[in-house]
Amino acid sequence: MKLKKISFAALAIALTGCMWSCGTKSGETVKTDTENPLRDSLETALANQDSLLMLINDISSDMASIKGLEKILGDPSSLQGESQSKRQQIRNDMAAIQATLQQRRERLDELEKKLKATNSNNTTLGKTIESLKSQIADQENTIGTLRENLSKANIQIADLSEKVDSLSTTVNAVTEAKDQAEEENVKLADELNMCYYAIGSKKELKQYDIIKTGFLKKTKVLPSDFDASYFHRADKRTLTTIELHSTKAKVVTDQPTDSYTIEDVDGQKILRITNTARFWDKSNYLVVQID
Repeated sequence: MKLKKISFAALAIALTGCMWSCGTKSGETVKTDTENPLRDSLETALANQDSLLMLINDISSDMASIKGLEKILGDPSSLQGESQSKRQQIRNDMAAIQATLQQRRERLDELEKKLKATNSNNTTLGKTIESLKSQIADQENTIGTLRENLSKANIQIADLSEKVDSLSTTVNAVTEAKDQAEEENVKLADELNMCYYAIGSKKELKQYDIIKTGFLKKTKVLPSDFDASYFHRADKRTLTTIELHSTKAKVVTDQPTDSYTIEDVDGQKILRITNTARFWDKSNYLVVQID
């Protein structure tokens, strides 16, 4: 919406023509002030001209204000970062401009009535007034459009907030599920790497049914009814040495002999695991007899 340029010189000429056409007729001699209304007509025309020029300036100012709002509301998404008070201020600005436009329209109507009262038939003035009325109507339409844009912006902001909340809920749910899955993986890894070892004399190991012997029978290690409470629990990933607290020791389970060593440290035996994967490959249970 562009304000049409109106020539002030053309208005002055038109108004002067109006004054002479109102005050004299062709071939008439101008009378004195007390005998002829020419002076009154001139003063009226000049006053009307001033009013019209002031209206043009006022309407141009209104145009600038509306352009400022158009810049703000041209893209509704630009209001997403604005506060509620800022959006309310924009509503107030639009209401104030709309009220001002109504006042401009009333002034134009009043000016038009005054011009008609002078029996003027000036085409230029009539077109100027109609042009100003048209511009005020366009400005009012623009304000209506901007009001709709602000409403749309509010809806979009509310919709965006809802989407953000929904996304946050989804992210929280995914994060919670991920944390739970990681926790389950840790538990599973701990269980898979859990190992058990028992250290005792032959008598103690038999007492807890960890080994069983009989007449002319081969010693059976870890029969189905062995007592698991006698075993120590450990993590394969961190268990590298086991202090046996004995001067004698031998492994009676099936750990490969090349996966560990039994060493003397200060007169006491220590089992040192040298290949963790091979050591626990066949069983998660280790039994060491120390007599």
